[in-house]
Amino acid sequence: KINQIRNHVSEKIDNAKDVFEAAELNQKLSGEKIDLSEPVRTQKQGLIHPISKVMQEIEDIFSELGFEFSTGPEIEDDFHNFTALNMPEDHPARQMQDTFYLKDSDLLLRTHTSNTQIRKMLNSEPPLKIAALGRVFRRDSDQTHTPMFHQFEGFMVDENVNMGHLKWILESFLEKFFETKNLELRFRPSFFPFTEPSAEVDINYAIEQGRIKVGSKSKDSKFMEILGCGMIHPNVLTNCNIDAEKFQGFAFGIGVERLAMLKYGITDLRMFFDNDVRFLQNFGFEE
Repeated sequence: KINQIRNHVSEKIDNAKDVFEAAELNQKLSGEKIDLSEPVRTQKQGLIHPISKVMQEIEDIFSELGFEFSTGPEIEDDFHNFTALNMPEDHPARQMQDTFYLKDSDLLLRTHTSNTQIRKMLNSEPPLKIAALGRVFRRDSDQTHTPMFHQFEGFMVDENVNMGHLKWILESFLEKFFETKNLELRFRPSFFPFTEPSAEVDINYAIEQGRIKVGSKSKDSKFMEILGCGMIHPNVLTNCNIDAEKFQGFAFGIGVERLAMLKYGITDLRMFFDNDVRFLQNFGFEE
């Protein structure tokens, strides 16, 4: 009986609350008006980060060039990150001071986006024309290096592919990205375990008004290294079950942050990841 009385009283109280709240709301509504002729209050919109902007530009350009975009895992095994790419057991990149290994595991944080290349070649048949964008990880930190950064990579596998195709792709991309027709490319012989022959690519630039101007025709113009590339090593094709006697391919890789720094005059790589709103206000994009 006591519980019944309590429930009855509680119900009366709740009903009274509803009545009072409704009366209070009606009183507010009767005294408030909305002027639909008032101008809309402007609100600040968020800005696009330079890295996101550059990655979108890369996707747009390489989609026009006929490349298909693919992704790979950031946590990788030794085979897909090193062995399949023709890296010997004693290669320096495998050492602890360069690579983040997961504790009590044979897994690691990928050091490049080339694991995407390996996985794509293992699960597909030529012809292939693939591009990959993503985060990579290395033990390094200073003005031009961070433990995590973004890399862009492209590769093509088909019959009769040669360095001329590679050079045309790189020229087309860099001219569109830096919005210049004055770009000069210089290929210097280099060495990478996964390509043969290998080359480092330089582009012409000059310092104009305190900023780097890519593609400058100034008499003071110089060259700077911007990316690495080469013909895919036959051992890599063989490791991916592709007939190296029939098919050839090229591959190249470049840092996304490096592209952003050169195009937008950003001087310190660490600024991308400091989460300082002043950086985004200065270098961010509305669209």
